[in-house]
Amino acid sequence: MLVIIKEENYNQCSKMNYAMEGIEMLQNISRSLQDLVGKDYIAAVCEAGAFLSGHNVSELKAVAEEKVDFYPSDFQQRQDELLEYVGKKICSGLGVSAVGAATASFAQAQHNEMAPVGGAGVIRVGEDGRAYFIGKSEHYHASLGHAFPGYRLLANAAKIGISNVTHNNTRGYISRQLEQELIRVANGLQRDDRDGLEKVLKSSEPHVLNRVINLETGSLAVEAALKMMLARFYRLDRTYPKPQYAGRIPVFLVMADNKGGKEANYHGTTVLTQILRGMWPDLSDKLASSGIYRVEPVGINDTEHFAEIVGKYDSGECKIAGFFHELVLMNYGGIRLTDDFVRKTHEICSKRDIPVIVDEIQSCMWSPDLFLFREYGCRPDFVSVGKGFPGGQYPASKILTTAIMDRLNQFGALVTNGQEELASLAYLITIEFAEANREHTRTTGKYYHTAIAGLAAKYSSLIDKVEGEAHMTSLYFKSAECVTKFTNRLNKECCIDISSHTYKADCPPAALTKLPLITSRKAVDFVIGKMDETLAELQMGTKK
Repeated sequence: MLVIIKEENYNQCSKMNYAMEGIEMLQNISRSLQDLVGKDYIAAVCEAGAFLSGHNVSELKAVAEEKVDFYPSDFQQRQDELLEYVGKKICSGLGVSAVGAATASFAQAQHNEMAPVGGAGVIRVGEDGRAYFIGKSEHYHASLGHAFPGYRLLANAAKIGISNVTHNNTRGYISRQLEQELIRVANGLQRDDRDGLEKVLKSSEPHVLNRVINLETGSLAVEAALKMMLARFYRLDRTYPKPQYAGRIPVFLVMADNKGGKEANYHGTTVLTQILRGMWPDLSDKLASSGIYRVEPVGINDTEHFAEIVGKYDSGECKIAGFFHELVLMNYGGIRLTDDFVRKTHEICSKRDIPVIVDEIQSCMWSPDLFLFREYGCRPDFVSVGKGFPGGQYPASKILTTAIMDRLNQFGALVTNGQEELASLAYLITIEFAEANREHTRTTGKYYHTAIAGLAAKYSSLIDKVEGEAHMTSLYFKSAECVTKFTNRLNKECCIDISSHTYKADCPPAALTKLPLITSRKAVDFVIGKMDETLAELQMGTKK
């Protein structure tokens, strides 16, 4: 059972009562633009907006002060009501669709029937008129689903004249406020801990995240970290002094696939980050043989192998330039790195001056702490964030780093549109709601992962094990044929959007999911029920 509670009625007594009854709670909060960005800024915007538009200042202030329900009860109730329509044709759909002009590979992968003509929460309506459940959060970025009511503040911001268009030299007030919020959350500080935040922002100590570069995509965010690591070996331009490790060969460590190759990791689509994952092999070999740039894979959750590789390449003519890793390998079966592996490898890196980037483009927002690295208790030198924070409203990724690693000039990692004000506002809205619903994220994630584990035990003849973390849970099947049949039925017949990994080097056949944070218990039960039905059919088929 899921209960929606108005914030003003959500007092300590009711918290205790609901907790005692074991009822899942999802808190609706109400905020205005002024609540999020402050009275002084709103006053300045409204005054300027009134002059430019000819509207009355009081009219614009009324919009800025309007309280918006982020997750009203009628919206949530409708979510659960819509579950019975998933897989069914609920409208005429689109008769004649646009052909487009995609490249051959994109055209081959396209599914027009699933492309959206509408959506609300966890439900998307495709061009075929059917209702779909977004079991991967629309490929990992719609953390709060479609048409999240709280994002109505974005329209209000446009109404009062908040300009979305800024530049690197004129980063807007909202973007600068967001930078501080990200640093606050990444350091585990409470909202009212201004002294703590000021201390963090001024720190020059190692592993203290207090710098933010606003970029547009996750690829550019991760590449910014790579370039800061490279800056310790090569000069960014001719005005820079000789780098600390000039003359030594930079060696980057990444997570290995199960054949010892590089296909398990994914850190972006720029050339250098694609080399990290084994692409451009001829170029990669030439760079390595020339002593310019080298990539070495380390075994997943294999601390001894990590120490061996560090011992081999962190001496003499070579120097480990950085360690790149996700916490849940969403592009390789959803494997979760163990706490022990992360702790021990980070300790080695800290002792040997090896910068670590935790790539949270996939996992950020899907933790009760908003950053999954905080659950591990680690202190990386870089954290990349994106996807879930702006909730799919804008492409807006960031790299968080330390004062020590702040080694690039402005042109070293720059995009013109990286600090759009409305994109930053989308971050603030998502953070506000997610922090108010930490417990819902925690309990629902655990409930889902436990339910999946129950399916694995029930159908052990088909399934090897469960991997991943909370909402990001994957099922490992005993054969590629079985996982393909499983995902095909869920996608095509049940209209539950999940994906399978059957194409990477020695990756166990896996079905991956990533449920939106607003997923209710009833929605979890719905998904589990459809999975149960599908597995039962597959099991019957194997017995014939």
